[in-house]
Amino acid sequence: PSGVIVDSSGNIYVADFSNHRIRKITPAGMVSTFAGTGIRGYADGTGTTAQFYYPAGLAVDSSGNVYVVDHGSHRIRKITPAGVVTTFAGTGTKGFANGDGTKAQFNNPTGVAVDSSGNFYVADSDNHRIRKIEYKVP
Repeated sequence: PSGVIVDSSGNIYVADFSNHRIRKITPAGMVSTFAGTGIRGYADGTGTTAQFYYPAGLAVDSSGNVYVVDHGSHRIRKITPAGVVTTFAGTGTKGFANGDGTKAQFNNPTGVAVDSSGNFYVADSDNHRIRKIEYKVP
């Protein structure tokens, strides 16, 4: 495991780095695969149809969405409480470029955090930077 968070309901989420999955542990101790096939790759989808490429850091927002640093795919992924996985930020090509959401580039990111205003902070490891993704009112 490489990352762990707890949501407001007491569920624990674990980034299972080498197994390419996000695991969920309920307050009652039930362990399940929340997202990821277990096969290294990249695919959006629901629950165990989605793929991750070395998931690392995790964050959770006030709506219960879980954000995953997908280290090997150079992306930040979002998982809704219903288990729908989408790409939140990153092109999938390693590099350094600012831009909205999926136009930004990261280089082996390792951590993510969200503040009370909904802004995100990404540890962009191989670019040696902390990057900020600003919340914009839709």
